[in-house]
Amino acid sequence: MIDPRPVGYILGLLVATLGVLMLLPMALDLATGNPHWMSFAESATISALAGALLALACANGRRQGMGLSLQQSFLLTTGAWVVMPFFGALPFMLGQPDAGVTDAMFEAMSGFTTTGTTVFVGLDRLPLGTNLWRGMLQWLGGLGIVIVAMIFLPVMKVGGMQFFRSEGFDTLGKILPRALDISKALIQIYLVLTMACVLTYLALGIPLFEAVVHALTTVSTGGFSSSDRSFGLFQGPAEYACAVFMLLASLPFVRFVQLAQGEVLPLWRDPQVRAYLRWNLYAIAMILIYEIVSRGAPILPTLRETTFNVVSTFSGTGFASVDLSLWGTFPFVMLIVVGLIGGCTSSTGCSVKVFRYLILLEAIKVQIRRLQSPSAVIFVDYEGRRVGEDVINAVILFFTMFILSFGVLSVLLSLTGLQTKTAITAAWTAIANVGPVFGPEVSSTGAVDRFPDSAKWMMILGMLVGRLELLSVYVLFMRRFWRG
Repeated sequence: MIDPRPVGYILGLLVATLGVLMLLPMALDLATGNPHWMSFAESATISALAGALLALACANGRRQGMGLSLQQSFLLTTGAWVVMPFFGALPFMLGQPDAGVTDAMFEAMSGFTTTGTTVFVGLDRLPLGTNLWRGMLQWLGGLGIVIVAMIFLPVMKVGGMQFFRSEGFDTLGKILPRALDISKALIQIYLVLTMACVLTYLALGIPLFEAVVHALTTVSTGGFSSSDRSFGLFQGPAEYACAVFMLLASLPFVRFVQLAQGEVLPLWRDPQVRAYLRWNLYAIAMILIYEIVSRGAPILPTLRETTFNVVSTFSGTGFASVDLSLWGTFPFVMLIVVGLIGGCTSSTGCSVKVFRYLILLEAIKVQIRRLQSPSAVIFVDYEGRRVGEDVINAVILFFTMFILSFGVLSVLLSLTGLQTKTAITAAWTAIANVGPVFGPEVSSTGAVDRFPDSAKWMMILGMLVGRLELLSVYVLFMRRFWRG
């Protein structure tokens, strides 16, 4: 029998903390004389009280020095990404008259999963506190997924992540005390990257509020903007600066921790890092050449636009500086492909992750060599380490479930009345947590406000399972899981 009290205790603390953080956008609206501050005050009170009561109710189940069981780890991971968006949606429900429960939950889930798809139109006219809160949700979600990827997923063996147990810190049986140590190091790195991004944007002439909001959503690779024009509002050198920070946020944060400790070589020697940077370069070069040859586009502006938008899609950030639907068929297909690859493991990046593609490619090579030399003893290697069959099988299972989930969600979305292109790209952006959606039902600003509520709830579920690596959510629906 699973004891839910340790999970409830942690969730209660998280919700209470979320309530306290709501005081920041409340103070901003109050300082600017916007009556919307009352919605944040009410939401903060509800969240802080609910979180505190939950933590107190479950405090007797917390045993000092004891870790979480495997089942409790699964429950905590999924529970956090269900409960936090629910309470994070309260300011939208209470403060946005046009936002019902569906739209508020969609926006909060898109924020906390760092997907970046929005249902709000007229972002420039939203209260400053609302846009700040949207950015904060993504920033918190990005930090949360890095912590989950380094602490929980290796223990839960989701999608081959057990390969990183020795590197991402072995926390089984002592997950709470070690989680605090790891979280402190990650929070420091995350804060440094965010502050560096804010200062860079300010130096490039971006106003303070926009610099803060866009830094929060850049480092989290979330993609929410305070303007309907997204990053098109800051075309120029800022696009290159944003591309650099999106790339950094898509790299393994464990390497940044090592870098802070004076270990430089692991970052560059990481096969994920080299492959990710190389694949970004390939995609940029192919689209750039296509644009120049097919349309005679000017080199320097096209290079800037291509670099920014490819990196944005590859990392799963979802910023756009131009209308991507006007690029043509080949660039569109390339963007879909890179969105299905995503960033590195233990980063804020999304989608399948580079590591799994590298393992899959190596496994295919080994199988081909075994066909050529049946008696040869050949193994899959990664970083000079032998990859176990359990890791390979887990990676293959992840790819299978990802494709099935993508296909099923596409069909279900089409049944809500969405056209084929819209349904496919909506499933793509939800499962891969990329951000943009393409199709006739999408507003000119990129918002999906005209989608039926049924499609929005399907996308909410897709964003949830995609962000948590699919299997960590699906396992909760297995009877065997609850039987222990």
